[in-house]
Amino acid sequence: MRFGWLAMAGVALTATLAVAQGPKEIKVPLLSSKGEDAGSVTFKTVKKGVKVHVVLKNMSFGDHGVHIHQHAVCDAPDFKGAGGHYNPDNKHHGYMNPDGHHNGDMPGNVSVGENHMGEATYTINSVSLDPSAPNSLFADGGTSVVVHEKADDEKSDPAGNAGNRVACGVIKVQ
Repeated sequence: MRFGWLAMAGVALTATLAVAQGPKEIKVPLLSSKGEDAGSVTFKTVKKGVKVHVVLKNMSFGDHGVHIHQHAVCDAPDFKGAGGHYNPDNKHHGYMNPDGHHNGDMPGNVSVGENHMGEATYTINSVSLDPSAPNSLFADGGTSVVVHEKADDEKSDPAGNAGNRVACGVIKVQ
C-alpha cells in the first residue's frame, strides 16, 4: 500500500512539473482584421531559445514586420488591445539597435510573394515558453503575435515604422 501512495505522489509531481515547465511547442493561428485566416506562428523550445516559424497567407505582396506584443488580446480591426511590443527587459526597438532590442522583436521580416504567401524561421533567445521564466510568453495571461502591413526597419523606436497591424494571434497556455 505504501508503494501505491508513493507511485501516485510521483505521478502527481510529474504532472505538476510538466505544467510548470509549460509546453515545448505551441502553434498560434493568425486572423486578419477581417477575421480571415492569415496563417500561423509556431513557437518551439530549442537549446538556444525559442524557434519561431512564421507562415503567412492572404497577405499583401512585400515584406511584413512580425512582433510579439505584450497582451493576449487580438481585437479586430486594429489589434491595438495587443499593446506595445513585448519588452520585459526594457530595451529599445530593433535588432540593429546598439542598446539591445525588445524581447518581442524578430531578427528580420517575412517576405510575401505574389502568391500572397510568405514563410520565415528564426531562433530567438529573448523569450521563453516556461511560464515561470521572467521572459515567458505566458506571463500575465499571455502575449500575442502581430503582423504589420510593412517591413520593420529594425531600429526605429517604438515599433520600427512597420505600419498598421494587419493580423494577430493570441499566445497563451491552452
